[in-house]
Amino acid sequence: MADKRTNTAPAHTLVFGNEKGGTGKSTLAMHVVASLLDRGFAVAVLDLDTRQRSLYRYLENRVRFAERHGLRLPMPTTAALPPAKHAGLSARQTAEAEALANALARLRAGHRFVVVDCPGSDTHLSRLAHAEADTLVTPVNDSFIDLDLLGRVDPDSYQVTALSHYAEMVWDARKRRSLRGASAMDWVVTRNRLSPLQAARNMRHVDSVLRSLRQRLAFRYVPGFTERVIYRELFPKGLTLVDFLRADPAARMTISHVAARQEMRAFMDALRLPGWAEAGVDPSSRRAGGLE
Repeated sequence: MADKRTNTAPAHTLVFGNEKGGTGKSTLAMHVVASLLDRGFAVAVLDLDTRQRSLYRYLENRVRFAERHGLRLPMPTTAALPPAKHAGLSARQTAEAEALANALARLRAGHRFVVVDCPGSDTHLSRLAHAEADTLVTPVNDSFIDLDLLGRVDPDSYQVTALSHYAEMVWDARKRRSLRGASAMDWVVTRNRLSPLQAARNMRHVDSVLRSLRQRLAFRYVPGFTERVIYRELFPKGLTLVDFLRADPAARMTISHVAARQEMRAFMDALRLPGWAEAGVDPSSRRAGGLE
């Protein structure tokens, strides 16, 4: 079998996107990046959220923590793409399309996976990036405010009455991929930052609406992450549940940690990324990274 660390297969582009902040999108993206690195894949990260830059800052924290403690943590290649500053709208959009195409071509050439983090708003760059997604991951909170991102819901029957602007944008991105002969987009919607104290009735209604939307919008509906303190604690160190024990052997493993790691593994399996199931955990990549 070919070395999975080399680019022997076409790069797979994962886009994390929605048009609402506060859904844990960057945390989810960082754990996917760390999981792929842990299995020896070459990964690149392109952050389009030039205002918040949450994923980029997560990785900056990772570099600083590794340098401070003498660790050799596996790192992705990182790049950021700011909006164009041309005077006219048409010129800006043309420049952004060219810049994104060039950045993706460069990153795809040397990596197995390219992870793109989009801003929590509707921008031209975000729309372009959605059309590049082999896999689109859209996390939503367990709330009808977030579900409004995908479709309008009748307040009495909880039936979906109309699709939202974001759902229509994804539909348009799929059409553009089809027109240029690209593979079909795998759209994954996940309920993220679930609260263990959430009212069971509301959770049932949200689940029912998502299952209804799944049929109309042709996305896969998979479990996400429960809201846990551990995710907020790991951000300043740039660590994830994949590597925090190897980076800090003195750390105490709690029941919450174990449950969170199970959630993360289940999510990675549910993504069905090419080569993931076959790769398994590569112990040699850990030794090469100086983590053991």
